[in-house]
Parts: sequence; structure tokens; C-alpha cells
Amino acid sequence: MRCWLMKAEPDSRIVKGKDVKFSIDDFEAVGTTAWEGVRNFEARNLMKEMSIGDKVLFYHSNCKNPGDGVAQVYKEAYADYTAWDSSHPYYDPKTDKEAPKWFMVDVKFVSRAAHFVSLSLLRGIAGVSSLDIPEEIAYVGSDGLAAIKEMALLNRGRLSVQRVSEVCWTAIEEMTRKGGWEDGSFLHKVRTTSTKSDHTRKTVEGGSREDSKDGAGRNIESDGPGLEGRKGTGGGRGRKRKGSDGDTINARRKSARKK
Repeated sequence: MRCWLMKAEPDSRIVKGKDVKFSIDDFEAVGTTAWEGVRNFEARNLMKEMSIGDKVLFYHSNCKNPGDGVAQVYKEAYADYTAWDSSHPYYDPKTDKEAPKWFMVDVKFVSRAAHFVSLSLLRGIAGVSSLDIPEEIAYVGSDGLAAIKEMALLNRGRLSVQRVSEVCWTAIEEMTRKGGWEDGSFLHKVRTTSTKSDHTRKTVEGGSREDSKDGAGRNIESDGPGLEGRKGTGGGRGRKRKGSDGDTINARRKSARKK
């Protein structure tokens, strides 16, 4: 059994005269639904990997009333016939019944999350060091924290269908059941801890070289090429050496051609 995350648009958006929104209220009301209208090849391929009984984290945000819940795959991938319907919002004239290009699965609503795990909360938690996990969510553990950091939701947020590791699923499921961040000060604490952890990491990586910082406190090395040479750090010499290496290679090529 595998775990997935599937996102939907909870706010009204009219396409071809039809409202394409699908909130957790809509999901709970209908019970089981076909996950039609996916027109992204990667998301389509992920749905084709799903099996009956796979666990699904239903998620929507960027709205007035965000929400999430738990669902499960009820029917494995089959041709998305809405792609052939010219009146459908996601009609695709380049596909046909004989060689379907798009697929969908049926998903069954299971339950609402008792505590909403927001995207901003996950981002804040992902920035926390494993040594500084706030006590309110200590139950997630270092493994759970590491799994959250790797979530596609945080690294590839726009993809509507995503894999979720078993460890990550367990961590988020515990968060939806136990909560602990309802106090408005919690997110501020997480962000503060995250900032401190990030500063500590950069200090360790950059050492104590004050001359590696510019006036804004940014690490110049991480800004890549395009910056002028750093005073006192040999930056200019580094670029000159790189240029010299190129000149040497060119000279060798010219010599080889003459021979």
C-alpha cells in the first residue's frame, strides 16, 4: 500500500461555463468521485501507479477556508472520458477513445483532519533543525521531520498528484490527530527556530570568514558567477586562473591542429 497527496481547487473558477472547484465539503458530500481532468503527464503517470486501498491525503489551500482530509483509492486508473467531451472544461481534441492519452482514478472520502496542517506550517517545520523540534510537535520525531522536508508539496508544490512516503504520511497523520500548534504564537516560534537553525547551518558551512559576506550579509559564494571579485579572498585570482585554464586548452587545440 502506497501513500499519495492529491490537491484540488476549493474556490469557484468558471471554465466553459462550469465551476471546476472541488472542496473538502464537496468531497465529503459526494463520498466517492472520479479524479478527472488531470492534464499533466507526470500526475497522470502517478495515478496509473495507484492501487485500490492506497491512502490519499486530500489537500487544498490558498483560500479563505483551507482544509485537508484522508481518502483512499477506490478504483484503479482507467481512461478519462471527459477528455473526449467537447463541452467539458478539460476537453482535449488531441486524444481519442481508441488511444486514450489521459487517465483517472476513483477516490473515496474517509475523514476530515481534526487539525488542519497548513502549507505555511509545513514550510516552517521543514526549516527547523532536527535538534530544535518544538516540543508541541516533538511526537513527529527526527525521522518524521526529515520526511516532511523532502515532501514534493514543499519542493514541487504545483503538481496536483504527488507521492508521499510512509514516514511522512505517519508524521502528518499524527499532526492532524494531535495538533499542538493552535496557539497563534507557535508558528512564530517555528519561524524563529527555523531562522536560527538556518543561520547556524550557514555559519558552519561558511566558517568564520567575515570577508565572505557582502554588505547585505549574503554569502557571496552562493550567488554564483556574475559577481565581481571579492576583496581579500582571492576571488579575482580565481577567475583569472579559470581564464588561464581556458587559454591553455585553446593553445593545446591550436597546436594539435597545426600538427
